[in-house]
Amino acid sequence: MKSNYKNCTFFTSAANLSGCPESIREVAFAGRSNAGKSSALNYLTQQKIAKTSKTPGRTQLINFFALDEGYFLVDLPGYGYAKVSRTTREAWQQNLTDYLAAREPLIGLVIVMDCRHPFQPIDEMMLDFCGEVNLLAHVVLTKADKLSRSQQQQTLIRAENRLRRDWDFASAQLLSSSKKQGAETLSRVLDDWLYTDYSSLDSPYPDSPDDGLGDEFDSEFDSELDDELENGLDNGLDDDLANHPSDTQTKDDAC
Repeated sequence: MKSNYKNCTFFTSAANLSGCPESIREVAFAGRSNAGKSSALNYLTQQKIAKTSKTPGRTQLINFFALDEGYFLVDLPGYGYAKVSRTTREAWQQNLTDYLAAREPLIGLVIVMDCRHPFQPIDEMMLDFCGEVNLLAHVVLTKADKLSRSQQQQTLIRAENRLRRDWDFASAQLLSSSKKQGAETLSRVLDDWLYTDYSSLDSPYPDSPDDGLGDEFDSEFDSELDDELENGLDNGLDDDLANHPSDTQTKDDAC
């Protein structure tokens, strides 16, 4: 079965796990605030469904977009830049951890990375997290148009080799909204995840880790995420966002 992603519509927003709607199956998009996550969703659906806001509270919600009845794409708050209080940051951190670890309809995570700066520590933690809780994972390397064709190929090969070595359940692709590159590949991955019957399998992918999230990993993930949220963009990947009070999209956010 194939979904027409152009018909995807906003359904609801949730502040925490208990506020999430009933769902048959869903795929969530995660990534650093400046990686082009919103642009990737907008390019996939050919509409501006993933809207950004200068209101800090809005960017901390879990946003659900409906495909077919009971099937959703989920836009998670961008991590890596949050100019908010520690109390707000800790609450958001707990809500994200709860959603990823305990949301039963969640089948997989699309991890959006800037192709020029892939596999940042928090991205690696997200992939580790997927392995721990038996989630499928697909890495989308955005802003591919900022690299030459040969650089694109080299970047994808390196990413695939890294995944085979450390996260063999995950896949990767390049994507560029400005060059209209990658939407078909992403659509095929999502269709497979959303509509494949996994009922005869113990987990969505073979030879996966045991179910459950250990306390040690949970604590490590929380610590890494907290560091990302607190430090913001101090690593200098996209300094032009440093003057923005929220997850507002800029030209460089376009994938």
